[in-house]
Formats: sequence, C-alpha cells, structure tokens
Amino acid sequence: MENENNICTKSDVPRSKAIWNSESLNFFLDFCIKEVGDGHRPATYLDKVGYVNLITNMKKATGRDYTRPQLKNKWDGLKNEWKLWKQLKGKETGFGWCYDVKLCVMTLYGYLAYTDEEIELQSASIATYFVQHYYTTYIEKTPCMNSSQTGHMWLMEILKGNESRCYSMFRMEKDVFIKLCDELEANYGFKGSKRMCALEILGMFLFTLGHGAGNRLTQERFQYSGETVSRYFNKVLDVLCHMSVDVLKPPDLEFKDVPEEILKDSRYMPHFKNCIGAIDGVHVNAVIPPKDQVPFVGRKGIPTHNVMAICNFDRQFIYAYAGWEGSAHDTRIFYTALRDSTSNFPKPPQGKYYLVDAGYPQITSFLGLYKGQRYHLPQFQRRSKPTGYKEVFNQAHSSLRSVIERTFGVWKKRWKILRDMPSYPYQKQVKIVIASMTLHNYIRRHAKRDRHFEKIRDNPYYCVEDQTSIEDEDETARASNLNEMDNTRDLIAASLMGYN
Repeated sequence: MENENNICTKSDVPRSKAIWNSESLNFFLDFCIKEVGDGHRPATYLDKVGYVNLITNMKKATGRDYTRPQLKNKWDGLKNEWKLWKQLKGKETGFGWCYDVKLCVMTLYGYLAYTDEEIELQSASIATYFVQHYYTTYIEKTPCMNSSQTGHMWLMEILKGNESRCYSMFRMEKDVFIKLCDELEANYGFKGSKRMCALEILGMFLFTLGHGAGNRLTQERFQYSGETVSRYFNKVLDVLCHMSVDVLKPPDLEFKDVPEEILKDSRYMPHFKNCIGAIDGVHVNAVIPPKDQVPFVGRKGIPTHNVMAICNFDRQFIYAYAGWEGSAHDTRIFYTALRDSTSNFPKPPQGKYYLVDAGYPQITSFLGLYKGQRYHLPQFQRRSKPTGYKEVFNQAHSSLRSVIERTFGVWKKRWKILRDMPSYPYQKQVKIVIASMTLHNYIRRHAKRDRHFEKIRDNPYYCVEDQTSIEDEDETARASNLNEMDNTRDLIAASLMGYN
C-alpha cells in the first residue's frame, strides 16, 4: 500500500528554470503573433487553447519544456519592455529609432548617428537612461506605509488613553482586551511575531470585525502590507474558532439551577422554572458569486446564510450551527443539528426544555406556542391585553423567548462586519460568524460593564430583531405525538391564569 507521505503534490514537482536566448525569443514572438491572429487572445492574455498551442510549438522548435506560468511571465516582461521602448521612441527624449541596426539611438541636431564613435556615445547614453529609470522605479521609490504613527504606537496610545477609546475601536473594555490576549496566548497557541506583538495582531483583528474595515483601511491604520493584514486576520480567526469549542457551550451542562433571570422575575417564576434557554435562527449577510446565489437567497431577497443558535437567559450563546444557505428552513436545520453527533447539540435533561417559535416543531424538550393566537409582543402593545389562557401563555412565552432576539441584536450591533460582510470565501464568512459569537460570550463573561448589555437591561426592546410571523411555520414538521409538551404548555397556561 502506498504511503501517503510519498504522494507527490503539484507543489512538490521540481520545475526547471526557463532558458531564453535570441533564438527562443524569436520563436516565442512568432508563435504569439500566430495565436493572436488565430483569435486565441480574447482579452489581455491568450486563452487556454492558445497556451496549449504555444507550449506545443515551443517544445517542437526549441526542444525545451516551457510551463504556462513561464510563458505568461515572459509575455508580461516583454510587455513592460515594449512600453519602455515606446517611451524612448515616441517621447521627446532626444532618442530616435534606427531601422537599419534596429537600435534606439540619440539624435544629434535632428540627424541619426551612424559612426562608431557616435553609436558608442549613444549606447552609453541609453545605458545611463536605463540605470536611472531602474533606480527611480525600484530603489529610490517612496515607501507606501511611512506614517510616523505605527500601528503599535496607535494601539499603545489607545490602551493608555480613555476607556471609551478602546471600546470604540475594539468593541470591548481595556481589561477584557488584555485578558483575552493573555488567555489566547496561554491556552490556544496564539503568539506574536518578530515584527508584531500579540496585542497588535489581536487589535488589528478586532478593528476589522468591529468596524467592518476592509483590507486597505486596516493597512493604512496599522501600517502593514495587505498580505500581512490578511495573514494575521486568518491566524486570529482560526485561534478563535478553536476557542469556540470551550466558549460556545452551556456553563453547566446538566442545567441544575433555575436561571437567575427567571428566578427573580414573578412573570416567569414558577411557571417557566424548567426552561433553560431559547432557540432561533438568524440571517447573516453573505457575499456569494452570482452563479451560486440562488440557494442563498431567502425571504429577505438578498444572499444570506442561516445560523441556528441557542442562548441562555444570561444572553450568552450556548450553541451555534452555522453554514446553511439562506433559503434553508429552520426545521430542516434543527433536525439536522439534532441528528449530527459531531455538532455537540446541548440536549436538555429530563424535564427541562427550550423555548421555540412557530418555525420549529414542538417535540419533547422543545416548548412552542399556541398557534392561531396572537404571539409577538408588538401585537399585544398595539391592541388590547391578552384574552384567554392561550394568549396569556403566548405573551409570556414571547416575552421570555425574546432574549434570543435581543442577543442576536447586540451581537450584530457590536460587530459591523456581520452587517456588511466583505467578499471573503464562504467558509471564511462562516468562521467569522463563529468567532464573533465566541467574542460575544467572552465579553459577557468578563466585562464589568458593557454598554450594549446595559442598554438591554434598561430597555427590554433594545436591539430586538424582526421576528418571523407565525404564518412562516412548517406544518409538516409537527410531530405526531405531542402529548408531553402539550400537557406542559397547558399546565403553564393554567398556572399563569392562577388556576393552580
């Protein structure tokens, strides 16, 4: 059996250096002219057929194997030389073109020079011009990133300055920022480099996420090349996705205690004492190539990906299932998550349950609403108070389940990149969703004060996402045996009405 270590990949194949001389160059030019004349240059370069013919003809004429990249590089190099030749021939530089010797020569008083002495002088002048041109183009060029305030200097100024500056730039408090960096270094293999410390790398990543900053803006702010910015962004993204395994999960896997938010609120206690969280889906804008967009365009009319999440009543995500097309129905995603043993779905213990809306089936451990009745909170605000036990239950259910709508709202409001996703590869966009949820949880657990979470506390309707109407439900998703959760719902409704 062949050892996998002995498998030779494309990048492992040794490539010989291309050999060019006057003979091979003339062959190359003649063959290129022929392919262009045959219509094999639809745009800037030859098409696939043109390159195949060119490689074959060069092999026959020279006996050497040239690769497509080698031929393309030679094409680009000759194009640059041709542009320089046009500049020498056509501009008022004192040069002219001698068709007899096929040489760029200097004109003296309007006449071409033919004597050996004059040609030698002109050749020296031409050489001087080329040396000067090379020096000004490649050696004495003005650096692009030459700001006196480097990214590290700016970061240190932010961290030593007012607390609000750090929150505005990196979307978290200074102590949380530094603690996050220390934890990533200690537990997840995150580290800096010779040119950039770990704090600066993390700050560059948070600046991109928090402001939806493009690569060019991040280059300018931190004074690094585009390749450096992209490389370190991917590095932090992978580290945070690794961290998500430890952060995007319930603090207590057995859900022993009644959530404090229920325990201290008479609207929900003791009626919902066995409730442990809420489930819903959220759409995140996605950038998809036009030919692949159809499955990603859902009810919002734009390309999105559908993310199913579970949150607890402390507004932390305890589960996320990302990467689905925007047109995928919540029920399909839900059942797939339940059956996927690798997704680590936090199933409720016996007697506990999650709250779900009409887009999900009401099966054991997942408590839905009474259908055909008013449900969403704005419906009760605009019209009269709830009438009957079903509407009383629906109002309490909707009010308690809205925690996940507010959690989604805070999450999207903090990270602008989620509202204006750059044109990254799709899997990278999915990773950004998971990484930003991880950061959301970390901030919630470690921030002493956070303005977004404080606004939720002061205003229950702050950042509430638009809810899907109950008409969007999938009737086929209802399970045939609903007795257990139907009974649970009826008991809670009776308790809310004061019958128990």
